Amino acid sequence: MKTYEETVNEIHARVLDAIDFSREMSDPAILDLIDDEILRYSREGVLSLSQMESARQDIFHAIRKLDVLQDLIEDQEITEIMINGPDHIFIEKDGALRQLDVHFASRERLENIIQQVVASCDRTVNRSDPIVDARLSTGERVNVVLPPVALNGPILTIRRFPDQPITMERLIRIGSISAELAAFLRTLVRAGYNIFISGGTGSGKTTFLNALSDFIPASERIITIEDNAELQIRHIDNLVRLEARNANVDGCRPVTIRDLIRSSLRMRPDRIIVGEVRGAEAIDMIQAMNTGHDGSMSTGHANSAKDSLLRLETMVLMGSVDLPVAAVRGQLASAIDIIVQLGRLRDRSRKVLEIAEVQGIVNNDIQLRTLYRFHEEAEENGRIVGSWKKENCLFDIHKLSLAGIPVPDPGYPVVSSPGGSDSSDHRDVLLQDPAGRSVPDPDPVSLVPAKLYEEKAPGNGRTGYTVQGNDSEYSDIHEGRGIGGKRVSGRAFGNVFSVRQKISDLQRAFRHLSRS
Repeated sequence: MKTYEETVNEIHARVLDAIDFSREMSDPAILDLIDDEILRYSREGVLSLSQMESARQDIFHAIRKLDVLQDLIEDQEITEIMINGPDHIFIEKDGALRQLDVHFASRERLENIIQQVVASCDRTVNRSDPIVDARLSTGERVNVVLPPVALNGPILTIRRFPDQPITMERLIRIGSISAELAAFLRTLVRAGYNIFISGGTGSGKTTFLNALSDFIPASERIITIEDNAELQIRHIDNLVRLEARNANVDGCRPVTIRDLIRSSLRMRPDRIIVGEVRGAEAIDMIQAMNTGHDGSMSTGHANSAKDSLLRLETMVLMGSVDLPVAAVRGQLASAIDIIVQLGRLRDRSRKVLEIAEVQGIVNNDIQLRTLYRFHEEAEENGRIVGSWKKENCLFDIHKLSLAGIPVPDPGYPVVSSPGGSDSSDHRDVLLQDPAGRSVPDPDPVSLVPAKLYEEKAPGNGRTGYTVQGNDSEYSDIHEGRGIGGKRVSGRAFGNVFSVRQKISDLQRAFRHLSRS
């Protein structure tokens, strides 16, 4: 007595023999051929009614779709599919890994599926070039590793993204970020701060970048550059999507991320979004941020905000070995304004762990200042409970002033309508926290520390100043440099527009001091 699997394989072979490959056959025509063969076997009592229905779908998926992978890809709760050879299929669902009791009929069937996927995005993979990154037509990220590099058969890894992009409001609901942090980041995006998102594998960098992109004003021209197109920016009409290309057997030369970044600079972008930097393209991204494309964003792998700068420094040196380290650090400190560190906790939840401001260079080291940090408080029913604490105020508000954005109190940041709408009068639509409470709309007050005391008189070639703020007190001494001889009132700032010029002068002086 034949097993169900053996019977399905026989029917599949018969259908392939019956297909006329000299002409294009529609899906209904393929299904008719499958039905005819299944009916032939059903007369012999080999298949039950339920098995006939399953066989029809399995054979159609094997011919027209992705075989046993099709049902997995259509399951929206599955976030990762891992195939270790034809007999071992694992999935990630609800943050947990488990093995499935399904497999490919043969190694050849799996290899055919891999070739089908790779060819659909104009890429090739074979024994001489056994590693490739690709994507499905529905946007899933695909990585393939073939023998002889892979010792246990063809390896196929698929990262599945939701059909509808995850919004910042949903990230708030699931506890990945607070409403206060989301509102704060929305203000920074609108003002054109350059933001770098870092985190480990599976921490949700691409998802967060997608959600953050919703805050970009819809009137701007945006260029996205990716190794594999994954971003889903839907509210920008003037959007250019660029994707890198590998070399292939037809003689097409590769088009790298570096090539695309350089070309994008001639396309009049307001902002450039690089999906992920992994190598020498980091220097082109940094130069783009330093040449007037404020509000640009990118992501990269790192275990902390400080580590992300070190990795970027290494990648920039990979792209230009002639640059001295001091010059590289100067470029990084000038280009990146904010680093958002993501992480995946032991309960498999993804959260924003830290938001840090890049302050400049002191003693040849890039200085970071933590603005918000996630603090773990307890563990209930296997879930980590914690909250985000504000540790410092945003110091560099120059871009907020240039954008004409009233500077809110950092505890209650102003937010505008979700989806990145560009409102000329800046009427605000508030985000909500998980309990449904709206973030308050405050009166505009300064984000800089509350009191700036008069600079001390120079002495022995040393000039110092002391800054006292709402959260902490800062002091700094610099050799032979003052603040341009300016005297600053000790009164707290009120409306930021009445002191805009004074703030701009201070910011320029502070940046000069910190970078010297």
